[in-house]
Amino acid sequence: MSDETRGREDAAQDAEACAEALESLDRIALDELSLSDLAVDAQDEVREGTEDEGSDAKDASDEAEAEEDDSKDDVQSESASGEETALLGSLPADDSLTRELPGLGSAPAVDETIAMGDIPLPSVPSAREAEARHHKMSPKRRNLMVAGVVAAALVAGGAGYAAWNGYQQEQAAVAAVNAHTMMSVQIGVHAAGLDCSTGSKIPVQVSGQDSDGSSVSETLYVDEHGRGIKLLPGDYTLSIAGSPIAADGTIYTVPTTKAQVSVKSDGQDLSAQASFKLKVPSADTVTDDQIDAAAKYAEEGGASSAAVAKVLQQAATARRDAAVNAMSSREAQAARDADARHKATNLYQLDIPVEWYGKVATWQNGNTLCIYLASDSNTPIVTLVAVRDGESFTPDKGDTVLGAASLGNGYTVYASGPVYPYVVPQTINGRTQDPVSTYPMDTAIELVELTTGNRYTYSQIKNVLVGKDGKADAATKLETDYLAQILMPSIKAQD
Repeated sequence: MSDETRGREDAAQDAEACAEALESLDRIALDELSLSDLAVDAQDEVREGTEDEGSDAKDASDEAEAEEDDSKDDVQSESASGEETALLGSLPADDSLTRELPGLGSAPAVDETIAMGDIPLPSVPSAREAEARHHKMSPKRRNLMVAGVVAAALVAGGAGYAAWNGYQQEQAAVAAVNAHTMMSVQIGVHAAGLDCSTGSKIPVQVSGQDSDGSSVSETLYVDEHGRGIKLLPGDYTLSIAGSPIAADGTIYTVPTTKAQVSVKSDGQDLSAQASFKLKVPSADTVTDDQIDAAAKYAEEGGASSAAVAKVLQQAATARRDAAVNAMSSREAQAARDADARHKATNLYQLDIPVEWYGKVATWQNGNTLCIYLASDSNTPIVTLVAVRDGESFTPDKGDTVLGAASLGNGYTVYASGPVYPYVVPQTINGRTQDPVSTYPMDTAIELVELTTGNRYTYSQIKNVLVGKDGKADAATKLETDYLAQILMPSIKAQD
């Protein structure tokens, strides 16, 4: 049989043996691999090796006989045989294994080949030797070796699977524990002036589903930093349930926004997903219902006790009432001021500008109304005169027409007076140009401010906008523009 054919048969036997080993691995007992079997295999291997060597020697001898004479071969064989016998017989018995080392005298004999306890290094077989060993190995031995390799692989794989399975079980156990552990989370809140150590906490409505699939709907409380909520892992919707109450009685506007969050770990910061801003409304607009709702949440968990919640409710009520009273007082004063600022003649009515109120006074003569400086009745700011439509109007000497308003009833009201942004700087600088009078600096500054609405200072009027050389047109425009905004629109026909 050729080597190629033998190799194919051996490969087929190996594959078949591997399959059988995998199918019946659970039936293989370690005690079946006894030392006696291993010894028999070793003997079989030695026997097969001897037979192969004898066969190779025989083949070599046959080839030699074909080339040389039979008698010559016999002589050489006998000679070689006798020589080998003589050489073996001439060797001392002790020299085969040990000999005395030079220079050591009576030292113990040491085996040159292998010392006791030494482990020889394994030699690497050549390709030809490896192939020869493969052919010499018995099928039974190969099958056992394959089964051993497969068993080792399965044992190693089983150990790895067991370790991985143990890790998975450990992680599952940790997850199961966490799923039933309350997690502390933080949200974002902004409430100006709120200190929960002296006021009440912020009620937060929580609804959703925890990791067990249970529905959740409850009110929890957080401080001004958004801390205080504890939940099981799960998905929730958060919103502000009501207003807290600050120590001074401040009530907050409740935002209507809602936030979707997922709780996954302890100490989780949810401020990026859930942030709420509680604004402070005007205290006079707070209602009793808002105060009562805030007090209810404070009593149910926002405050340390029901007594503290009651004190905070009283503070909120007092703050609201004080704001309402103050607003009422302001409104009453505003009404009185408006009445004082309102002026009327037979043909028209008007309101003194708020910016002028308290700084000016008026006198009236028929349909003529003069507004003058309160501290100096001889210093008029503007004079209003009603003129029938179609008739001309000429202002007093030194005055300039500063504006006009049609009443729609056949009359027009003309406003006239000195152009103080021009007159005052000229007077202060000694350039009278027929001024009405001279003015102390305080009066000069006040007149410029009143006629320009404090939009410019006296220094700006004097040095930039008008200048000491006088720019009447620029100064006039400053005053007429301002009066057109604050005074002329209020002039209406009398009812």
